[in-house]
Amino acid sequence: MTTTQVPPVPSDAAQRLVRGESMHPHDVLGAHAATVDGVQGVVVRAFLPHAAAVSVLVGEHEVVMERDATGLFAAFLSDRRVPLRYRLVVTAGEGERITIDDPYRFLPTVGEVDLHLFNEGRHLRLWEKLGSHPMVVDGVAGTAFAVWAPNAERVSVIGTFNRWDGRAHTMRMLGTSGVFELFVPGVGAEALYKYEIRTRTGATRVKTDPYAHKLEQAPGFASIVQDRSGYVWGDGSWLAQRAESEPLREPMLVYEVHLGSWLRGDDGRVLSYGEIAPKLAEHVRRMGFTHVELLPVQEHPFGGSWGYQVGGYFAPTSRFGTPDDFRHLVDTLHQAGIGVLLDWVPAHFPKDDWALRRFDGTACYEHEDPRLGDHPEWGTHIFNYARHEVRNFLVANALYWIEEFHIDGLRVDAVASMLYLDYGREAGQWLRNRHGGRENLDAVGFLKQLNHAVQSLHPGVITVAEESTAWPKVTAPISEGGLGFTFKWNMGWMHDTLDYFRVDPFFRKGAHDKMTFAMWYEYSERFVNPLSHDEVVHLKKSLLEKMPGDVWQKLANVRALMGYSVTRPGKSLFFMGMELGTHHEWNHDASLEWHLLEDPRRRGLLEYVCALGALYRQLPCLWRGDHEPNGYRWIDVADREQSVFSYARFDGLEHAVVVLNLTPVPRADYRLGAPARTGYRVALNSDAPEFGGSGYAATVSACSDAVPYHGFEQSFTVSLPPLSMLVLVPEALPQPAASDAPALAEAKSERKPAKSKRPKAEKPPKAAKPPKAAKPSKAEKPPKAKKPPKAEKPPKAEKRSKAGEPPKAEKSPKAVKRAKVEGRPRATPASKSASVGTPSPSPAPAATRARTPRPRPRPAPPAPPAHEQ
Repeated sequence: MTTTQVPPVPSDAAQRLVRGESMHPHDVLGAHAATVDGVQGVVVRAFLPHAAAVSVLVGEHEVVMERDATGLFAAFLSDRRVPLRYRLVVTAGEGERITIDDPYRFLPTVGEVDLHLFNEGRHLRLWEKLGSHPMVVDGVAGTAFAVWAPNAERVSVIGTFNRWDGRAHTMRMLGTSGVFELFVPGVGAEALYKYEIRTRTGATRVKTDPYAHKLEQAPGFASIVQDRSGYVWGDGSWLAQRAESEPLREPMLVYEVHLGSWLRGDDGRVLSYGEIAPKLAEHVRRMGFTHVELLPVQEHPFGGSWGYQVGGYFAPTSRFGTPDDFRHLVDTLHQAGIGVLLDWVPAHFPKDDWALRRFDGTACYEHEDPRLGDHPEWGTHIFNYARHEVRNFLVANALYWIEEFHIDGLRVDAVASMLYLDYGREAGQWLRNRHGGRENLDAVGFLKQLNHAVQSLHPGVITVAEESTAWPKVTAPISEGGLGFTFKWNMGWMHDTLDYFRVDPFFRKGAHDKMTFAMWYEYSERFVNPLSHDEVVHLKKSLLEKMPGDVWQKLANVRALMGYSVTRPGKSLFFMGMELGTHHEWNHDASLEWHLLEDPRRRGLLEYVCALGALYRQLPCLWRGDHEPNGYRWIDVADREQSVFSYARFDGLEHAVVVLNLTPVPRADYRLGAPARTGYRVALNSDAPEFGGSGYAATVSACSDAVPYHGFEQSFTVSLPPLSMLVLVPEALPQPAASDAPALAEAKSERKPAKSKRPKAEKPPKAAKPPKAAKPSKAEKPPKAKKPPKAEKPPKAEKRSKAGEPPKAEKSPKAVKRAKVEGRPRATPASKSASVGTPSPSPAPAATRARTPRPRPRPAPPAPPAHEQ
């Protein structure tokens, strides 16, 4: 091997490279075939700004490289061919010699098929190609970097390994894909890095990696290289049974959690994923919840956003540990029989300059036009769902959390803001779609693509829409024109119910329709009943403080409200801390007020939640038919004078009777229609002394007799405690008549048994009996009931056209009027009967309520210091 005069490189290309303007550095750097004076060989060029001298090392043969006027080092190696294996010997200014592998001698690590699928928006494992990935290429260990910046003039990877110098590792653009790539030898796990991007206007921007799996905390926000996870999962049986599950017909009781404030250590120390895992699993399991829903754990710069302003979509926040530590949290919950849902935010992203905003100097992930790309209420950017690469980024991100972290479902935040082009905007601030309407057709297409990908690739995984308008078919199948979500948050029910419970019991008869209206549209979608974090912040008061009356009445109302949510149709969700009966709003910077459990009344509330969760799991009639009209029937919808509501839940012949007395006046010998001619026992009484109740001598059991009532052939009487909920279950079910047997058999064959979604959960351990509740003070003691007059003989039942058909109730003008005003589904005249849960027709897409804004919220009032339990 000999050296001779080095062939020149085009001066323009060299100058652009040295000035940091080249998107094709491999055209100049690395090994290239060359012929000099008729001699064939290879020319090797390198650009090392900090080097005093450089040699090329081939085997054991070292050739000194010459430095030209542009600053490039070059050497010609005769009788050599490409590809050529070589290394560089670099002499620093202090005379120290180090040997390195040249990053410009390696082929691309992202293939043409990957690029093609990405540009079409169809790469379902995109996180394995873009981002940073330690690997071995041609026997050399290093890290492959790849990032999408389609309008950049130059992209360099910078980090601790090159003194954050953008001249050292300029990346190459792969074809016309917009993807820049470079394999950097010697860079391993935990290395800090960013991308330095030169825009077409000549400006320089420094960005974190949108696909980074870990980010540094403030103020650096550097991306951190992560090895491929070697975590050993222990939830194989959980995942296998999840894949065979039927989420619609299985129990789902969700505990919503903010990891940073659920529990803190001494002096307010934030606990790690590993520290939280066993404590959270035990607490949730004991209360009978089936799932936890985590407020966003994706990396976010500002804790006061609660995670909803995401800066690192592929990175679990490093506030609490590593990605593998988060895997341990999910694994621990799964092994305890608890599913994990994750809040996911594809609607908008913050304007932090180090993240996605104008990533390559142009509107890359957002729209260029602020009428499409800016969210005026929240001060954030809106994703450009029309761009294939942006949709691929989001769909792949959803799959990433499901596949890499075994997440069981995604609660998609702010869906309403995605569906409407005029959401939160005044006239003149938005643009119409191509048909002249206000629907965001690109967002609709994205949501359908998302749900199709999740459901087809991961059976048993759910998606839940936080959608606050009457957009039709949110949970209908895509094949039927729907968006394809598994569930939708029932925001209308939540608002109406909380409005009702805020009313003083004396005036509740005037708000009676707020408790009944939701059944008119109950079966238009598949709903979740949410009492979430949004309802206990921004001066809305805690759940306890929303309730009227003294402390005893407030706690009684909370117990009745939680029981009502769980026993009515739909799955239920409660925000953490509601089981403690706190007076303060939620504070994201402090622990929950666990010390309240020293109060026997709060201890009683926690015991009630445990009993309610256990009963919910035990009675399939409370969940199997949540989304089927035959799973629910009003018993009495019209007792507004006494503010009593009663209904039955069904699973075939099995059923439960629920009766709510929502005034502090006890009701003795209250007659209820009974679904069956049998005895009934009280399975749960929210007013029981062990729950902090009054101890009123309520009914323990009742036997139905042949007195027609409420549209049933039989009825029974019960004594209703003040501000309470009773759940009664039949002691024995009568055998069906022979004439009914074929129909019942056919119905039974149609009703598929629910497949087990998880290892059978152990029955929550019986809680230690709390100290005997102190006798309430005079101010808090519930009013003593007067002895009621002897019940009159019930009136003779009206003639019915069919046995068991409830009498028709008059249509409520008030309810219809509200339907018009609020845009909620309106019942048709054909479905006048208020005694059965009749589904309404599909509503028209119209916004009904303004969603709670997601700006960086003001801090909540400070809570008293809490200590680790």
